[in-house]
Order: sequence, then C-alpha cells, then structure tokens
Amino acid sequence: MTVTSQPDQHSSAGAPDLAQLLRPVVRESSVSEVAKRLLDHLSAGDIRPGTRLPAERQLAEALGVARSSVRGALSALDVLGIIEIRPGSGSYVREGTSEFLPRAINWGLMLGQRRTQDLVEVRTYMEGVSARLAAERATDADVARLEEHLQHMREAGGDVTAFIDADIAFHLETARIARNTVLSDILHSIRALLQVWMERVSDIEGTVSGTLCEHDAVLQAIRARDPEAADRAMAEHMRMASARLRASVDGEG
Repeated sequence: MTVTSQPDQHSSAGAPDLAQLLRPVVRESSVSEVAKRLLDHLSAGDIRPGTRLPAERQLAEALGVARSSVRGALSALDVLGIIEIRPGSGSYVREGTSEFLPRAINWGLMLGQRRTQDLVEVRTYMEGVSARLAAERATDADVARLEEHLQHMREAGGDVTAFIDADIAFHLETARIARNTVLSDILHSIRALLQVWMERVSDIEGTVSGTLCEHDAVLQAIRARDPEAADRAMAEHMRMASARLRASVDGEG
C-alpha cells in the first residue's frame, strides 16, 4: 500500500512522498524510536510545515511497527508543539513553535507519565544532532558566543535563575549554530522543558559543577570542529543530566 503525505494549503507541491523516506524500525519498536525517525526527516527538511502526515495505520505499515507506537509518538510530538493533531482531519506539521506548559511537564515527571519520559528521550536525541551540526558549521564568532554563555554560568554563583538562564541560552545557541531552522524551532519550542528540568535538579548535589564540566566538554569539541566528539560530549551530558533528573523525581517518591 502506498503511503503519501498530503500537503495542506501551505505546503510545497514539490515535497517528497513520505513513504519513500520512511524505513522500517529495525529493532523492537517504541514510541521514542518512531518519534526519532520522524524527527530525522523533520530535521532534514523532508517533511515541510503545513504537511498533513499519513494516517496512523499507514505510518505503522511504512515503519513496520504497531499502531500504538505510532499513536504514542504522534501524541508526544503534538505535546512538543512539533505537529498538530486535528480531530477528524489528521496530523499536521506546525508552521512555527508553540509553548510547552511547564506545569504539565512537572506533573508528568512526578507521576512518571510515559509521554513525559518520551519527551526527555527525544530531547536527548535532538541535542546530540544539534551539537554534531554545530561542530561542523561553527564560526569563530559562534564559538565566542558559546564561551560567553558558559562564562555566565560560571559567574552565576548562587543565583539559580541566572545559572538556568545561561544554561538554556547555551543549548539554544548550539541549536542556532547548527543552522537548521527546523531543529532550532523544535528546541525553542521545548524551552520550558529545559527550564523545568534544570529547576528540578538545581538542588541535587554536584549539579552545578557537573553541568559546568559537561558544557565545557561540548564547547571544546565544537571549538575543535569535531562532530563525533561533540556528539559524544552532548550524549554524556544528557546521560548525566537525565540521571540527575531521575534522582530528583525519585526523591519525591
């Protein structure tokens, strides 16, 4: 069966057939794996804003996964503000960014909601792509701006708000340096996720020192124009940040 993405009035007539882009998910399917596959194509510009995505059944067939995995992935991307699910019409790629409610994230973390955990996984993946592209495309001026954000983090001292603002600015600057508008829009749309994440872990011992060290490793890799090292450094940062987040959530159990 042919799976086609259906352009809305704002989409380009020259957009490629989504069925030709999607390949079956090789390993055991999961919400995050399906979301990552769709994000791959969004980041590459294969799926344009305004495009209506194929139906759940068609996506499931194209990816070789259960409809429940597709449904969960679309739901997560809808909450992220990347797509819009219109009842009775379908799922559409959003034109721009949307706000992500910090309160909803906090409740999701406290209740251990699967969708919120999936958002954390998807953010981890996107940050790695962002760091890799930044290392490939950074100019000296770009690196200088990253250094300024890191310096602001160091100078924040006991000012938690200033530290969090500088931390978020570092990640958004990395996305800007990647020079991929879709990726940058997505990360901007989940700014609230980054803020809630940092607010929850700020009291965990070692958060400030660990975060500074991890950000410095990302900066050094980008300065060296080493995409592999940047990806590894960001992956390690996300691994440690996720561990701190889990410690925060577990501490409230």
